[in-house]
Amino acid sequence: MQVKKKLTWLLLLVRLPATHKAERVAIWRKLKKSGAIQIQTSTYVLPDEPALYESFQWLTQEIRSAGGDATLVRAREIEGLPNKKLIELFNTARAKEYATLRELLRALNPRRRARSSPAFGDKLDRFRKQFREVRQTDFFNCPRAQDVEMLLRKMEGTQPGEASVPKVATRDYRGRSWVTRPRPEIDRVGSAWLIRKFIDPKAKFIFAKKTPTNGRAVAFDMLDADFSHHGDDCTFETLLKRFRIQDKIIHQMGEMIHDADLDDDKFERTECVGIDRVLKGWAKEGLSDEEILHRGFECFDALHAFLRRV
Repeated sequence: MQVKKKLTWLLLLVRLPATHKAERVAIWRKLKKSGAIQIQTSTYVLPDEPALYESFQWLTQEIRSAGGDATLVRAREIEGLPNKKLIELFNTARAKEYATLRELLRALNPRRRARSSPAFGDKLDRFRKQFREVRQTDFFNCPRAQDVEMLLRKMEGTQPGEASVPKVATRDYRGRSWVTRPRPEIDRVGSAWLIRKFIDPKAKFIFAKKTPTNGRAVAFDMLDADFSHHGDDCTFETLLKRFRIQDKIIHQMGEMIHDADLDDDKFERTECVGIDRVLKGWAKEGLSDEEILHRGFECFDALHAFLRRV
């Protein structure tokens, strides 16, 4: 859903029947499936869109038929909940659902289960269906959607292997703007550090939810980006291969970042797990994307210096 400058909201005020437990559970499940968020004990909210209005209308009738009561209201403003806060509440709700799905996908590790097995394919199909269902209620484009989409693509094996990775010339990527997703974690911060140190010393980093259409901007670790996950590789490894970076220490760092990002124990390296948790902790504390990147660079500078002296 494209966010409008002036949003209006649908409020469903509900009193569920005191008896008829089965009906109460069925109604609660339908409220959850609709993507509505609960702002008070008996008040649910959705953005004011025709399809969502119809959904609330049907629920209103069902609640009344079950012996409860429901009132559907349109509102331009909700006291104490500005639009920005409401959008945050919707994105937080969807982020939790994406996080749960991501953990389930990580547990379905293709390195431990054959991709060609029917059981693996069936489970992956179910997760893809669950992802589509969450996307349908992701009204304000929660940034966590891309995390799951990229992981699904990787596990589906839709991207070609290493042999087909085209090499590029560093000179063609100097003085560029590099775009990635907000709230950077281990692979995005590590990749940005690699870009600044070995590819584009004057790189400018921009955070956006969508891949840019500007021809001079270079996207990384995003859906349909110039540089992202490729086959079994994380974005850091993709950059190493495409720009022909041969430094052995940097390749060791790539192994560490891979295992922290993909959690598949491919290299059995744990050194970057702590850095990843620190980056996530800074995000929870509310640090800006730029500050997380700045502090993350200091972490990788220190790690690089340590490895050079080992």
